[in-house]
Amino acid sequence: MNNNSSLSHRSKEPENGTCYIVGTPIGNLNDISQRALNILKNVSLIACEDTRQTKKILNNFVISNNLTSFNKHNSSKKIPGLVKELKEGKSIAIVSDAGMPGICDPGEDFTKIVKAEGIDVICIPGACAAITALVSSGLPSSSFVFEGFLPKKKIDRDKILIEISKHEKTTIIYESPHRLKKLLNELYEVCGGEREIIVARELTKKFEEHIGYKIGEVIKFFEDKEVIGEITVVVKGIDKKMCIVNEASLRKDLKELINAGLSLSAASKYLAKKNGLKKNIIYNLNQAILKN
Repeated sequence: MNNNSSLSHRSKEPENGTCYIVGTPIGNLNDISQRALNILKNVSLIACEDTRQTKKILNNFVISNNLTSFNKHNSSKKIPGLVKELKEGKSIAIVSDAGMPGICDPGEDFTKIVKAEGIDVICIPGACAAITALVSSGLPSSSFVFEGFLPKKKIDRDKILIEISKHEKTTIIYESPHRLKKLLNELYEVCGGEREIIVARELTKKFEEHIGYKIGEVIKFFEDKEVIGEITVVVKGIDKKMCIVNEASLRKDLKELINAGLSLSAASKYLAKKNGLKKNIIYNLNQAILKN
């Protein structure tokens, strides 16, 4: 590779004292770029989520370099030393096990600290599961919300799920295979069974699969199956006009049921079951009713 060609960056790469955020394949090793390979071959050090995983990529392309572990378990201890080496003029590449570092991993914190120290950070573009799933989903992609992995704490998780149900933009979610069925049922509760959704599994790999289009259908698809592989979920946003109509209709129904003698709790439970929504979504509409 000719680093000094007119297609190269501002100067020969890697530059001294520079941090490189390097995108690596999310499955198919052929997706790695020549520029990424050059950086991985010639930087002073590669900080990687799992040295064993990165070693597989390097071995495949006959590259030998210095590796150090850098992940959520040791990042706070490793960052000061890495910053020191950058200040001493060394070049460092940050890689995750797959995809773009800084997306749902400690690369985000490292980049923030390095830039605060006045050190250059250069991204070497590469594969990203979120964007790959989005553009292949067939759902609106010009504007979207990326949620990553949802919180495990119920109160925080429920809050975001309700937000997702109201998003007009497409939402992208990462999920582990053993929690996918739980997520799908949660989405069913807040969005209903008719909301369009795509579950992308094992992107760029041998058993790549795209399952959709409605939440209810996807739940049935996985009902008797063991879920394996890396999972990315893409959820279509709600139509703004439909959202207004639905909320107005639900408020009306809730008010009528309460006036007919049902308690707020009973009325909310009935409407939630009827519309495939969480009870607290209906319950909260009572605040709007009281204001009117």
